[in-house]
Amino acid sequence: MTEEIIKRVTGTPLNRRAFAVTSLATGFALSVQPIAASSITTDATGLETGEAKIPVADGEIPAYFAKPAKGTKLKTVIVIQEIFGIHEWIKDVCRRFAKEGYFAVAPSLYSRQGDPLAYTDIQKLVAEIVMKVDDNVVLTDIDSTAKWAAGNGGDPAKLAVTGFCWGGRQTWLYTAHNPNVKAGVAWYGGLVRKEGNTQPKHPVEVAAQLKGRVLGLYGELDKGITLEHVEAMRAAIKAAGDTSEIIVYPGADHGFLADYRPTYHEASAKDAWGKCLAWFKRHGV
Repeated sequence: MTEEIIKRVTGTPLNRRAFAVTSLATGFALSVQPIAASSITTDATGLETGEAKIPVADGEIPAYFAKPAKGTKLKTVIVIQEIFGIHEWIKDVCRRFAKEGYFAVAPSLYSRQGDPLAYTDIQKLVAEIVMKVDDNVVLTDIDSTAKWAAGNGGDPAKLAVTGFCWGGRQTWLYTAHNPNVKAGVAWYGGLVRKEGNTQPKHPVEVAAQLKGRVLGLYGELDKGITLEHVEAMRAAIKAAGDTSEIIVYPGADHGFLADYRPTYHEASAKDAWGKCLAWFKRHGV
């Protein structure tokens, strides 16, 4: 089934598929320049960090990982990228999790479409890359990432997932997709279908599969993911008899954790980060 999906999306047989992105770029996405002075840099002392190649159905995709330098059977968190792909902030988030004892890995989920860091215009990035990414392929790529982590020091029995913006939506979907995920934390990810979106499912439609595992973190001032959307998701969770939770931060906008952006909201970010770690711990990760 995975091979059929990829062939349908790319139009290319598996044995002839060449990825657009074969390694990770350095720096921040051009479309989010200049970088805010509040940007945080987490050092790699005591960590093993680097780039990995994740085997997937039609080849390999690059990923960034960070984990404690010592230890096996490490609790694992898959970090799902923002709309801007794997750039320095996502790598830094991986190191932050690694400092907490996690094996954190962020797969490049736009590898078949191109390099999002090269775009200066967000609308063009959305049209030429983001809208061409298939959710079903994303799910199987994350499956492959979880398998890779388990084979390289991670504990498959202690698996968490978290994502931001575009990745926040994928966090809801992946947690519903994979029953082995112990906990998911979705940061300001889309919840409902918007006009022109042709993806098969959205978070409001998978509430019955969440089984109390997802914490959603949202900003009151987010104009793209409104309070109406949040309430629709809460209603879906309640209707499904689920115990997943959503927290909305007053005064916070979309991207409030992203310290390299002007929407960074320090008080909300610090509180939400603590709640993320507590949520993982609560669910045994």
